[in-house]
Amino acid sequence: MKTNLSLVVFVTMCCWFAWAADEAKQLDAAAHVLQSMASSNQIPSSLLSQAKCIAVIPQMTKAGFIVGGKHGNGVVSCRTSSGWSAPAFISMTGGSVGLQAGAAKQDIVLLMNEQGAQELKGGHWDLGAEAAAAGPSGGAEATQSTGWKAPVLSYSNSSGAFAGVDVGGSKIGADDDAIKNVYGKGASFQAILDGQVQPQASGQQFISALPK
Repeated sequence: MKTNLSLVVFVTMCCWFAWAADEAKQLDAAAHVLQSMASSNQIPSSLLSQAKCIAVIPQMTKAGFIVGGKHGNGVVSCRTSSGWSAPAFISMTGGSVGLQAGAAKQDIVLLMNEQGAQELKGGHWDLGAEAAAAGPSGGAEATQSTGWKAPVLSYSNSSGAFAGVDVGGSKIGADDDAIKNVYGKGASFQAILDGQVQPQASGQQFISALPK
């Protein structure tokens, strides 16, 4: 009996460490994407400074040509009165229209204004045609000409540079399993984004990469 119990504990611990490693890899990958985003200057700095939440889905996987499907896991952080929140885990699924044809994987960055932040914190969000828009690239003139009317501005990393991408028709949801693995059962998606949950050591690199 003791042998069986020990085996169960051992397997459980192995699974926990495997899950923790997966979430740590997501955070590291997202931090790398953010650092590349900052150095490329393809996303206007004025938009980054206005963004209430920033989500990163590294290596969004696409199936099919022009029309197919896409899925990816990533992280998001929102501004609070004391700085950026701990990163919460999300998943994104939907049609692949708008992603670069022939690219199997791409990094996706979503900038959200106040309305977008409130929609996101609900934990499940269908990005309709009016909810998301391809973000403008370039300097202040591009930003002023486009404005920020949609709750979400979206970008994709292609050939080392970020450019606006259409993610309309996608769905964003909280990755509750990843959240539980990192923060424990008592942490909710909204509580994390509201700054009520302390970031773990694994999330510090991602937070440091966010715009100040």
